[in-house]
Amino acid sequence: MHDVLSGTLGVGAISPIFVILMTWSLIWKGIGLWKSGRNNHVWWFVAIFVLNTFGILPIIYLAFFQKKSGKGKLTRKVAKRTVKKRKK
Repeated sequence: MHDVLSGTLGVGAISPIFVILMTWSLIWKGIGLWKSGRNNHVWWFVAIFVLNTFGILPIIYLAFFQKKSGKGKLTRKVAKRTVKKRKK
């Protein structure tokens, strides 16, 4: 009887290329899901979760559509507070 897993790879071995692609995909998918969830981008979260694009969709989201970090906003708020305190 022909073993189902043997296919073209023989002896049921998992291809190293498959392992590398899955690791690559899981890393980018995890980062994309985490960032889209934190930014309340529901449609991006669903798309990244459902579609398996080997990391391409999460990279597109992270590069072009995620919110920029709020570090600049925090420093502006602190600067405004210090200016207000000095005026009083």
